[in-house]
Amino acid sequence: MILQPENRISRKALKVWRIGGALGTLFIWIPTALAAGLGRLFDWPLWLHLALFLIAVAITAFMVAVFPPLKWKRWRYEVREQEIELQQGIFVIRRSLVPMARVQHVDTFQGPILRRYGLSTVVVATAATIHEIPALEEDEAEALRKQISMLARVADDDV
Repeated sequence: MILQPENRISRKALKVWRIGGALGTLFIWIPTALAAGLGRLFDWPLWLHLALFLIAVAITAFMVAVFPPLKWKRWRYEVREQEIELQQGIFVIRRSLVPMARVQHVDTFQGPILRRYGLSTVVVATAATIHEIPALEEDEAEALRKQISMLARVADDDV
């Protein structure tokens, strides 16, 4: 049996992702409202209005209530001496190993919603890709950034 990484991201990520999901569904509600206005103007049947409304409600419910807990449940990470292991995904689970010797730099990122909840995202850059560990407590993110940076320097010295 393959063991999954041990560390979880902050439970506050659920609130952040719910807010993000609600804001994201504005791109569904605005066209739905425009379609409702056009439908009244052009006398579209009532069932079409209801169908558009129910689709928008279903997408909003999924993005706000269903998606965040599933995403949080799967998101795990672990930092080891030689590598960083990341696990994410809902229906398709993706596991990545980032060798410390490949790490070029490590940043923390904090947008307005993350800042409101005292969270940060750790961004690990290699020559080819960028990996993120989202929604960590600020002090945990800063400690992790320093730890990865130190381990990457040690890995560089060994090469």
